[in-house]
Amino acid sequence: QVVAFAFGLAAASLFPAILLGIFVKRMNKEGVIAGMLSGLIFTFAYIVFFKFVSPELNSSENWLWGISPEGIGTIGMLLNFLVAFSVSQATSPPPAHVQDLVDDIRVPTGAGVAHKH
Repeated sequence: QVVAFAFGLAAASLFPAILLGIFVKRMNKEGVIAGMLSGLIFTFAYIVFFKFVSPELNSSENWLWGISPEGIGTIGMLLNFLVAFSVSQATSPPPAHVQDLVDDIRVPTGAGVAHKH
């Protein structure tokens, strides 16, 4: 269970930030922070509620959409994606040097040509 919770919390907080940071040039720190907090808080609160606050309610008929606390990280991840993308679109874009860094991550330059061995 602990491993499932750890992966759920990581998926809800870190995965969208990494993915959006690489593939969305307009992603900014405000969007990433808001997304990470929303995914992490939602997932953590769900787990704590069903495992510690009200363990007597920890059954499928009480879970959100029938999703157990061990699997709720997926919903936290989707919430993170939604909030991060929305906030980054509603706020100013990142500086040009950050957008250039994202381009360099996508397509590395300066390594030269490949050599045969």
